[in-house]
Amino acid sequence: MFSLSVLAVVFGVIFLAELPDKTAVAGLVLGTRYRASYVFCGMAAAFAVHVALAIAAGSLLTLLPHRVVQAVVGVLFLAGAAMLLFSHGDEEEGKLRAPADQSFGKVAATGFTLILVAEFGDLTQILTANLAARYGEPVPVAIGAVLALWAVGALSVFGGQFLMKRVPLALITRIAAVVMVVLAGISLAEAIAG
Repeated sequence: MFSLSVLAVVFGVIFLAELPDKTAVAGLVLGTRYRASYVFCGMAAAFAVHVALAIAAGSLLTLLPHRVVQAVVGVLFLAGAAMLLFSHGDEEEGKLRAPADQSFGKVAATGFTLILVAEFGDLTQILTANLAARYGEPVPVAIGAVLALWAVGALSVFGGQFLMKRVPLALITRIAAVVMVVLAGISLAEAIAG
């Protein structure tokens, strides 16, 4: 039987857990650099994959080597910060890159890849697996988790577009790079501490 109460509980728990997560920062950064709808499509697909894995694998996801996952995430954040700081495009201040240079496939793949790696073994994926095991109702858990992740993703990506209209892109880029370096440091520290 499909339980709306389970769906609502899962949505609330996952939404609150994901809101302060690094994924929201990544979505915000991508939303300032690229077309928001393209980024969101990639992020949404990655979130759907994560929920499917969490539902299918259940609590086995908690057995993944946390140190390796955190090390990869840390390196990716450092690479993202470097790309932000050292990219010298011909774009005008505050404008999106031309669609010819940033196709739907390329931008969506960037969003998909970043979220897929950053979220692997993340708290919300583990929570989703635990909630699926607890309630024994995979469909409402999956729908609630996907909707919550999509809501946070939309807030971060489209919030980035809103922010870009009010703050110079160069300042956003520098702040985002600093935040990514901090997140990389946290992830690498977790990987080393084990």
